[in-house]
Amino acid sequence: MIFGIGVDTVEIARFRRFLEEGNRVIIARLFTETERERCNARKDAASCYAARFAAKEAFLKALGSGLRDGISWHDMAVVNDGAGKPDLRLTGQAERIFTEKGLGRAFLSLSHDGGQAVAMVVLEAP
Repeated sequence: MIFGIGVDTVEIARFRRFLEEGNRVIIARLFTETERERCNARKDAASCYAARFAAKEAFLKALGSGLRDGISWHDMAVVNDGAGKPDLRLTGQAERIFTEKGLGRAFLSLSHDGGQAVAMVVLEAP
């Protein structure tokens, strides 16, 4: 059974500006070390960051909580399997709330084109 669906879109240029300005503080606040390593290794790091930020926002929308109840940006991380398929790794408060709501799976899709990054998250209850 579907519990919630969230969609978010982000301007890639916003993250390109952060990188060009050397704004490491905002990048470190929004992304885990693993996410930063993956994005910084890519030719277009800004697209990578924008898509991951959109995924976090889409997850919060699907959960119905927004960024409150003690959830931090680092409680949600976009990881990739060996084939490159993105997935959400939840920890801390995000994982606790996800579990308390009786949710079983989170499905994630990312895309970017035309200066925009978009993410969709579907949360499923068993």
